[in-house]
Parts: sequence; C-alpha cells; structure tokens
Amino acid sequence: MKLWILAVCALLLVGCASAAALKSVAPESASSEPLPTAGSQADSGAIMPAARPPELPNLGPAPELENEVWLNVDTPLRLANLRGQVVALDMWTFG
Repeated sequence: MKLWILAVCALLLVGCASAAALKSVAPESASSEPLPTAGSQADSGAIMPAARPPELPNLGPAPELENEVWLNVDTPLRLANLRGQVVALDMWTFG
C-alpha cells in the first residue's frame, strides 16, 4: 500500500513539474507577431529579434511619500532623496 501511495505522489510531482516547465517555455505573447514553426528560419540558426517590453501608459510622476513615521531610517523619506536609486517596497500591515 505504501508503494502505491509513493507511486501516486511521484506521478503528481512529475505532472506538476512538467506543467511548470511548459509555462516557462511558452509565455503568453502580447505582440501580434506569429511564433516560429517547424522548418522556419528559427530552425536554421537565424537570430530571433529581441522581445519588446509591453507598452504601458504614462501615468505621470509618482505621488510624494507622505508618511512621517518610517522604520529603519532616521528622517522621513522623500522621493527627491531617492532619485536615481533602486527602491524595493515591502508593504505590510497589521490586520
């Protein structure tokens, strides 16, 4: 019986792994360009064009940070002080 449960678990793992691999291999494309098919130039070693980033609407400048209380900093943060730096936002709340 244990062998049967182990076999079913292994089969489920293989199925999940192959589904995840398919998602990473064939992402959804926002462009209208057709995908290469068998026998096309992609098979002959031609270099494929680089993917274009999606076109996002310009929503204007970011709103100013209005918090007066910040963790792990001495003074309140302002956007002008962060210009040109990489910023990672970690948002959480006590619910």
